[in-house]
Amino acid sequence: MSGHSKWSTIKRQKGALDAKRGQLFTKLAKNIALAAQKGGGDPDANFSLRLAVEKARLANMPKDNIERAIKRGTGEDKGGSYEEIVYEGYLPHGIAILVECVTDNRNRTIAEIRSTLNRYNGSLAEGGSVSWQFDRQAYFVFEPGTRSEDQVLEMALEAGADDVVYEPDSVEISGAVESFKSLSDALQANKIVTSESGLRFVAQNRTELDLEKTSQILRIIEAIDDLDDVQNVYSNIDITEDLAKELEA
Repeated sequence: MSGHSKWSTIKRQKGALDAKRGQLFTKLAKNIALAAQKGGGDPDANFSLRLAVEKARLANMPKDNIERAIKRGTGEDKGGSYEEIVYEGYLPHGIAILVECVTDNRNRTIAEIRSTLNRYNGSLAEGGSVSWQFDRQAYFVFEPGTRSEDQVLEMALEAGADDVVYEPDSVEISGAVESFKSLSDALQANKIVTSESGLRFVAQNRTELDLEKTSQILRIIEAIDDLDDVQNVYSNIDITEDLAKELEA
């Protein structure tokens, strides 16, 4: 878990510095529209939509953009419907990836992903050939504030968490997909505002590479993540604490 936590920290810091605001808003809008399309346009009645809107607000997405995305999802505004697709693939050095997408044109999406993978000597894989190496997991990230590690642990475990990574400036709680709502409700009841939350794929086993190869893989992941239809990229690369320090240097 420590490797994943460190990479999450690096990704958050890098994202804050490098994210193209317009591109970020496009991804968030698609996520909101998909949630509204599936469960309706009322965030109070649609839990997934509420989370998508909260994530957009944390990114300072304008209210008008959020409302337009909801209307597109409910069909009030013209536009095609969205679907969620997960593509599987391999990168150099035996690294497995899952690419989570929200798209209104799957032909465009798969063509862009295939082109990017080919450029970096990666390849798409058959459905099921990679996904079995990953588990689905609920997760939440927030600042601990004045809460002690014992307080956070007690709250999280009572709400169904499987793991808690407590650091002075960041807490990461994870658990089974089924525990997502109970964990979210517990955090809300304790007036804790998350900086990240959702469902993710976590590799069952991780592959550690040297600094040069790790940097190469992260560049490829970033290139895939920059595609407009891509929401998340998950891999089985292991970012150890020592590697994280070298990457940050």
